[in-house]
Amino acid sequence: MYPGTFDPVTNGHLDVIERAAHIFDKVIMAVAHNDRKKPLFSLEDRVSLIEENIRSIPNATVSAFDGLTVDFAKSVGAVAVIRGLRAVSDFEYEFQMAQMNRQLDGDIETIFLMPNQEYFYTSSQLIKLVSNYTTDRIKQFVPENVRTRLQALLEKNS
Repeated sequence: MYPGTFDPVTNGHLDVIERAAHIFDKVIMAVAHNDRKKPLFSLEDRVSLIEENIRSIPNATVSAFDGLTVDFAKSVGAVAVIRGLRAVSDFEYEFQMAQMNRQLDGDIETIFLMPNQEYFYTSSQLIKLVSNYTTDRIKQFVPENVRTRLQALLEKNS
């Protein structure tokens, strides 16, 4: 299971899910309901955007969830939680989360995967910041359906 807010999904996220799909028989992109982060896209929109982009990965699915990651992982029969690591700065936070998840449910492992180096500095947060001004310059970082939706939001807010 690959959990995240995915607001919006980036090419880095998609790279990680493709890598995970080569390792596991089935991978679920688990989209977290997380109002604390004040998502730009609704939960339904985030799920839909991901669905459109993982169609070519036969052993990948997407599902929304609310609550603890390990509880959802257990409910879908996941044996591992996939986490993407872009840079050393991600490691401390991800390490703490992995340790907490291990304490909450020792049967579920955490697997860290790194995206392709071209996505190391890409984050949903940075994409949202740049897209407040332009969407033409984020084409290499997000799938086209995400860029189009961000463009529509930019035009709506202009």
